[in-house]
Amino acid sequence: VTLTTIADLAAREPGRVRSMLDGGSILPVDDRFAQLTRALWSQGVVLDVPAGVRLARPIVIRWHAGQPERALISRTLISLGEGATATVLEELVSSTSAPLDGDQSFLAGTLEVRLARDARLELASLQELPATTVAFQHRNAVVGEGATLHWALAQLGSRLVRSRVDNRLEGDRSSVEQVEIVFGGSDQVFDLTSYTHHIGRDTTGNLLSKGALLDRARSFMKGMIVIEKSAVGTDSFLGEFGMNLSKATRSVAIPSREIDQPDCRRAAH
Repeated sequence: VTLTTIADLAAREPGRVRSMLDGGSILPVDDRFAQLTRALWSQGVVLDVPAGVRLARPIVIRWHAGQPERALISRTLISLGEGATATVLEELVSSTSAPLDGDQSFLAGTLEVRLARDARLELASLQELPATTVAFQHRNAVVGEGATLHWALAQLGSRLVRSRVDNRLEGDRSSVEQVEIVFGGSDQVFDLTSYTHHIGRDTTGNLLSKGALLDRARSFMKGMIVIEKSAVGTDSFLGEFGMNLSKATRSVAIPSREIDQPDCRRAAH
């Protein structure tokens, strides 16, 4: 199992790192913020789990951000070989324990996942950044034949959060389950987008987003199910729910579907 920084891996295997970051990138080409992160990243982590390896304990990847007038632009690359199993916890936390006031900080980060045949990954992310931080997050996954991906995402901190999750179910019988929760207060803004792209046969996608808002907080939850012609036997569900706990809050849900294959088990929101 390899868990190291991109800089360390580049010193040992420069060709491999170049293929991972350049030709092997799975970030959406139509997202300017994702491409900005791809171009300007300064810190990065690589996790590579070989075929057949089953990790008994979770791996924790912790990013510290929030220092006033500072930016952190990072990339996290996770790859699981055939039949591999792993659990990963990503923590986005404040870089200081002292209360922060005034000047903003910035975080832009990617989490890029590749799962080979019959691999299984459980990935949780907890965002507790200070209220002075603006955060742009991009999570992208390519799921191979028979592989399974579970996302558990919690958005708690930050002044402004823009989050996008792209799941590409390329392999037959691949599946993804994604749960994202938001607890907002004060004048926080959460802009959350999720895509499930069904390409292989008999793929399964279950996405659920829920938010609870206080004060003047706002949330915008957008989701898209895309079912290609090749995706016979798709089962896909998208659910988005918001609870406004004060009169000044606003919660907007915009679920959508694009279906090119009528032979589906389910396509619902």
